[in-house]
Amino acid sequence: MDRESLLRLVDSLHRDKEIAKDVVFQGIEAALTTAARKHFKSPNAISIQIDRNTGEIVAMEGEHKIDPSELGRITAQTAKQVIIQKIREAERDVIYEDFISRKGSIVSGTVQRLEGSTIIVNLGKTEGILNKVEQVSDEHYNPGERIRAIVFDVKKIGTRVRILLSRTHPDFVRRLFELEVPEIAEGTIEIKALAREPGHRTKIAVTSTDANVDCVGACVGVRGSRIKNIVDELNGEKIDIIRWSDKPEALLPNALKPAEVSGIILSAENQVATIVVPNDQLSLAIGKRGQNVRLASRLTGWDIDIITESELEERQKSGSTEIAEVAESNKMSSDNSNKVDAGQDSESIETSGNKEGV
Repeated sequence: MDRESLLRLVDSLHRDKEIAKDVVFQGIEAALTTAARKHFKSPNAISIQIDRNTGEIVAMEGEHKIDPSELGRITAQTAKQVIIQKIREAERDVIYEDFISRKGSIVSGTVQRLEGSTIIVNLGKTEGILNKVEQVSDEHYNPGERIRAIVFDVKKIGTRVRILLSRTHPDFVRRLFELEVPEIAEGTIEIKALAREPGHRTKIAVTSTDANVDCVGACVGVRGSRIKNIVDELNGEKIDIIRWSDKPEALLPNALKPAEVSGIILSAENQVATIVVPNDQLSLAIGKRGQNVRLASRLTGWDIDIITESELEERQKSGSTEIAEVAESNKMSSDNSNKVDAGQDSESIETSGNKEGV
């Protein structure tokens, strides 16, 4: 290979594969050195250097200069194979560094093919893998369809990079909110907690660092425009946007929306909260197959036990004065808190209600 051809090859690999020129030169030098050692079988050290500007190849055996043409056709073939391997490794490293920096972020691609239950996604330079366990059960995709997912793991396997995608990870919803709600990306609104059952329901607790910004209203958007885009991306998954509070007596009722709460009994020692609800709100508080209370528990970090007002009265009659006193105290505290926050929480309640119908 003449000098000009060598320089064109390096430049082409640099532009097409986005591999640094010096990395390509080092790969070619290593390949030629390996081939020369096999060819000459010399006890002396063999080194090969390529001038980065002119493309001139300088081969040395010990202190003696070797004519590159002496390497012969067989050596050239060996060098070619090693060069290809080095280029593949360099290309792998470029892709790996690109996607490892995007780990935890959303990528967009096209469904390339289906391998059993696994979806192979074309991400441009490489392919992403969406395994069955990372797919929402009710979602189905065909080749050629656009798909968005979060990069949750990147691995080097041989000369290839394995990019694992997910649509079930809670951070997928978190990133969608960051994309749709500028205030979250700017830091004005903070996502404090998120609990999700993919394909069914998500509860997300938010707070605002600016008293003039309504965290719930900003996430919903004008006429629900922002939340609608997120729900559409999640194919109708219900989303409850909840106002965060550091006080569990205020946070827990919000987390159990759309159910109404009439009293709370807290046991801070073991992080257990007994929630009292009206008799007709029990099934709503628990949710389908326990989903509502389960998500509320994961969101708040409290173990939640739900009882009705009738059950509370029975406990009081059975002689549990402690329960009665704590229940009355928490009920008064909850009532006062609801009066103060009535205007603030109305939008959150309405949001939850709207999501019920999505």
